Amino acid sequence: MNPQNYQPTHFLWHYDGGVGEITLNRPERKNPLTFDSYAELRDLFRALCTLPKVKAIIISGAGGNFCSGGDVHEIIGPLVGMNMIGLLEFTRMTGDLVKAMRHCPQPIIAAVDGVCAGAGAIISMASDIRIATPEAKTAFLFNRVGLAGCDMGACAMLPRIIGQGRASELLFLGRVMTAEEGERWGYFNKIVAASGLAAETRDWADRLAAGPSFANGMTKNQLHAEWDMSLDAAIEAEAQAQAICMQTRDFERAYRAFVAKEKPVFEGN
Repeated sequence: MNPQNYQPTHFLWHYDGGVGEITLNRPERKNPLTFDSYAELRDLFRALCTLPKVKAIIISGAGGNFCSGGDVHEIIGPLVGMNMIGLLEFTRMTGDLVKAMRHCPQPIIAAVDGVCAGAGAIISMASDIRIATPEAKTAFLFNRVGLAGCDMGACAMLPRIIGQGRASELLFLGRVMTAEEGERWGYFNKIVAASGLAAETRDWADRLAAGPSFANGMTKNQLHAEWDMSLDAAIEAEAQAQAICMQTRDFERAYRAFVAKEKPVFEGN
């Protein structure tokens, strides 16, 4: 897949300067997901493992909202009539989207404005960095539709981001987390005005894309892998990862730039 020529069916894609931008684009419905958009997003994040030209990802929503979750008519309705086999195929497929996001080497920035609910909240959670507007309203609302809060990895990931007690509150009650709460709790890295959200997230993505992308991918891999390691195992894993990075040309470039009192230009190898 060539990132410059990629034309998805169920969302927008723009690529330049090493940054890929995904825009969920059903603004009239607050950008809900369908069976097909879930699958296409999963497939894109899987493909990113083989696309070193893409060094950072931004995911956002059109029309002042991030994502309202699964489409009530195109997903929720059909699920009510499915048997267990069909339901498990669906829940595993949605979980595969999160796995693909966590396993792609590129850092993912979620630009969150307005409604960020259900599966939309999960997509923001599965991103590496989250930047929000004051109007962002994030809700893991599965409880409010009669489902468990343990959806798409929420019970594993959310407590690690905001703590067990706060995650329990959001997952048991399904209530909205305000942007101010999200920043105070460590969910959002930064809050910016809606008018500046696109520029701010692009600035962060450009800074990531200008960095040593191989090493950034290693950092993301270790952040994920070390969740269930002992400290001794994590230190050994990081020793091996860092030794690998020390063999890259980018490491040498950084040294030579330092000696020459110049800014290093990383190439990702």
